[in-house]
Amino acid sequence: MKVSEIREMRPDERQIELEKLEKALFNLRTRAETEKLENTQLLKNMKRDIARFKTIINQSRPPKADKVKG
Repeated sequence: MKVSEIREMRPDERQIELEKLEKALFNLRTRAETEKLENTQLLKNMKRDIARFKTIINQSRPPKADKVKG
């Protein structure tokens, strides 16, 4: 999925899609352990998509206030 497509989503849609991708990655990993995958690029691509989602979600959050020592 492209970054521009992810940015166009609403925050709740992003979170739902991220959860779907993480579940799919888990299922794909367990399937890879039990049988041979036809396309091993799926794992790599799915991990990258998850990273894109997490990056955009973190960028859209307001920055945390710095703690003042004193």
